[in-house]
Amino acid sequence: MFVLDTNVLIHDPGATLNFEEHDVIIPMTVLEELDKLKTGKQAVAADCRQAIRTIDRVLGDATPKAIESGVPIHRGEKSDALGTLSILMTADPGNRHHLPDDLNDNRIINSLADLQARYRNRQIILVSKDINMRLKARGFGVEAEDYQNDQLVDDIDMLPVGYVEYAGSFWDSIEKVETIQREGITEHIIPRIDGLEKLNINEFVLDEQGFIARVVEVEEERLVLMDLHQNDLLNQQVWGLTPRDIYQAMALHLLLDPDVHLVNLTGSAGSGKTILALAAAIEMTVASKMFKRIIATRSTQGLDEDIGFLPGTEAEKMEPWLGAIVDNLEALHEDDENMHSSVDYILSKVPMQFKSLNYIRGRSFQHSLIIIDESQNLTPHQIKTIITRAGNGSKVVCLGNLAQIDTPYLGALSSGLTYMTERFKGFRHGAHLHLKGVPRSLLAEYAEAHL
Repeated sequence: MFVLDTNVLIHDPGATLNFEEHDVIIPMTVLEELDKLKTGKQAVAADCRQAIRTIDRVLGDATPKAIESGVPIHRGEKSDALGTLSILMTADPGNRHHLPDDLNDNRIINSLADLQARYRNRQIILVSKDINMRLKARGFGVEAEDYQNDQLVDDIDMLPVGYVEYAGSFWDSIEKVETIQREGITEHIIPRIDGLEKLNINEFVLDEQGFIARVVEVEEERLVLMDLHQNDLLNQQVWGLTPRDIYQAMALHLLLDPDVHLVNLTGSAGSGKTILALAAAIEMTVASKMFKRIIATRSTQGLDEDIGFLPGTEAEKMEPWLGAIVDNLEALHEDDENMHSSVDYILSKVPMQFKSLNYIRGRSFQHSLIIIDESQNLTPHQIKTIITRAGNGSKVVCLGNLAQIDTPYLGALSSGLTYMTERFKGFRHGAHLHLKGVPRSLLAEYAEAHL
């Protein structure tokens, strides 16, 4: 029996369907919490409503007695029922082995204790995203675990970084190569030998001799590499910005490629994620007219709660939360005679819109470049919500640092950024790159390494 906490249903509104042949139990306290949170425009309210609708769809017109004993879960019109879903009433106050009943968490744990007493031969597990809730449950004698259905990797170091680096020469390990030149492009067809079997589409190969190439075709036994010139990459200028290292150069190459519709940039604070995305966005919107507008969005705990109380229009409300965008605009124009006038001019001329996650649902953005800042704070469900808003001719750029997660129920392994990185690694029109170094300043670099 798996007993679900409220935060699991908010994290994944369809979680009740993901426990296969096992019995799923929703405590009455969880339904009450969902009921309190379901109203409003916050992103969490929409997730609560979706979770409630999923539970209602499974229970259907079952009788109260059937709901108490467990309703079979059908996951499709033609699928056989696997497992059951039931509602667990609140704990019996006459049972002395109880935690104080003043907190909802305690009520849920008390209900589990009653359930254990009733079904002594069954394994009963609390599923919660709240670490402290799991600790309390285990301390009380109830088995507890994290919700891991959308955790695709066991270790964050298993995530792809977007490139493979070779000491010396890359070609020393290659015995056979076929080189083709066409329309100014040089491509190398090589066998998929050891060390290259984990390379994905749109990842890079580079060595200490200055060779750099991008994987443009992945087959079972061979790879096709597009030869890139390191000097050209390092000397490219985008809205006055020149990359400081080869990793930034690779990122700009992906950002400017019209065939790459999703670019996912990760890296430590100050590695250049935001300024690279912003420079490329302005270049492709103002200069090349590839996109009609820039949509910048971000989700934080405080944003969902406070945006309604901040004064002004939606754009004015979003400004405190998207200050990084304005900071980087200033950095792009710091050498201008009047930096503030340049930034004001750009903001007036560039069709840039700051959007709250709350107002993105249900919309479709055509010919837009969508920048998702601080994407490590989004759940997999929220990431899907934003990316599915991208309409015809649009591009999505996700920026994040998995070491700086501010959401209490998310970790590096359960973050939507991790989920998306793993899910999209084989997508022909998607690319992921982890930026190295902290070029922000010598002070920032030292602090990142030593504090």
